[in-house]
Amino acid sequence: MLRDTLRTPDDLVEAGFVPLSARDELAKVAARYATAIPPALAALIGQDQGAIGRQFIPDPSELHAAAHESSDPIGDEALSPIKGVVHRYPDRVLLKPTLVCPVYCRFCFRREHVGPGGGALRPDELHAAINWIGAHPAITEVIITGGDPMILSAGRIRTLLRRLGDIPHVKRLRIHTRVPVAVPDLINDAMIAALDVATPLFIVVHANHALEFTDPAQGALRRLRFGGVPLLGQSVLLRGINDSERALRDLFEAMLNARVKPYYLHQLDPAPGTARFHVPVAEGRALIAKLRGTIGGHALPTYVRDSIAGKRVLEESAVSD
Repeated sequence: MLRDTLRTPDDLVEAGFVPLSARDELAKVAARYATAIPPALAALIGQDQGAIGRQFIPDPSELHAAAHESSDPIGDEALSPIKGVVHRYPDRVLLKPTLVCPVYCRFCFRREHVGPGGGALRPDELHAAINWIGAHPAITEVIITGGDPMILSAGRIRTLLRRLGDIPHVKRLRIHTRVPVAVPDLINDAMIAALDVATPLFIVVHANHALEFTDPAQGALRRLRFGGVPLLGQSVLLRGINDSERALRDLFEAMLNARVKPYYLHQLDPAPGTARFHVPVAEGRALIAKLRGTIGGHALPTYVRDSIAGKRVLEESAVSD
């Protein structure tokens, strides 16, 4: 297994993931969008450059935005009252302590903002964000996202969770992360101890293909479970990755077998240069209909689309593309 994260076109060429002839074009992509493929996922791509590689290996098409695509496709910026906070629902708020990820998905809806240059909130900025949450008693749940918050040190995670838990009206915490499948070694004893907080805490694991549930990933998820953290799963419906009845069934069953409850299946958010991943809503709705009744109800997530107004359940509406 490779020991270093792949970050440059030269790294990708050396790993055999792209031909040398693609290097110059990919350098243009790298100048705009971050690349990071950690060793665990690089090893997996070595086995399957299709469904896995397509998620993480950059492509020249990313530089061509379609007319319907937007740098802020779900209105995060319009709903940000203070740096690091997105307030879309009256009782819930997003907190983004960092914009750095262990792996950069090529379809990410925050791709214009995440990356090494995004960094983390400064201590004063984080303090201000937490104070803002504390000043709004209608907020009962804080969803910690990014970037990927679990790339932070265990000490910083512990401090953040406890500071949020000290706010009387915050009754639940949620962490959205790819770390258990991307860098499973980060889910170590120190991290498990950091997650041991009095406030109810849920971890939502992002995975899009059954192959992501490797033995190391399942080990990380097992450590989280043994630490008492309930696990939910979220995925994005993606062309060439999970856009078939078989692929979705395998994904949701892999989640259940890892004791991760499938939670949301997201319609792709139209971020710039992501058109190659688009699956029409009608096709997604048909896939869910085929799965219903062929797998247990607890294996089916809710199929949704995000917008500035919040989530809309697609399988129950007449919404189209």
